[in-house]
Amino acid sequence: MGTLSLLLTGRHIRLEPLDHRHADGLAAAADGDRSLYQWSPIPQGKAEVLNYVDTARAWLEAGTAVPFATVRVADGVVIGSTRFFNLERWAWPQGHARHGRRDPDAGEIGYTWLTRSAIRTAANTEAKLLMLTHAFETWQVLRVCLHTDVRNQRSRAAIERIGGRFEGILRAHRMAADFIARDSARFSIVAAEWPEVKQQLRQLLERV
Repeated sequence: MGTLSLLLTGRHIRLEPLDHRHADGLAAAADGDRSLYQWSPIPQGKAEVLNYVDTARAWLEAGTAVPFATVRVADGVVIGSTRFFNLERWAWPQGHARHGRRDPDAGEIGYTWLTRSAIRTAANTEAKLLMLTHAFETWQVLRVCLHTDVRNQRSRAAIERIGGRFEGILRAHRMAADFIARDSARFSIVAAEWPEVKQQLRQLLERV
């Protein structure tokens, strides 16, 4: 059974369940300076966007991902996308307090990209606050991971800035945007760290 779609709303952005109705907005958001997305495979043009949405929705139906369109609250413009994925449900033994859970026990946040005008705004910080709050406080996950191309220094710094702890390098981990087997820098946040990370994210938002 697929994981239910979510709508997460903040002051600056809202995360809407990704759907075909977002295709034109996503295509417009991705159009522009291609160098901005040199480390991430971002869909270009309507056809690629539709395929991107179809793949994300298939993962949703399989229960392994929850994809979003990132929408600016002020004007309703689509400014990017992000998702929960690689959602894990652990085989807790009968009698354990977590036995029989439908919600994930762990997962990853990724496939995150923003149009150029939204970079260095509150958008990414608030999206992470919304997603991590849902993951740790509603789903009660035990761990959230974030990975990025080891060459992507901007992304690595951004993950550390929001409280992700560097765990190491996964070699030949995924296909990179330039179609090589990329090494990934792995970061994580665990449940015990969430209160401190939440406070840090709120402080970052106050400075925007």
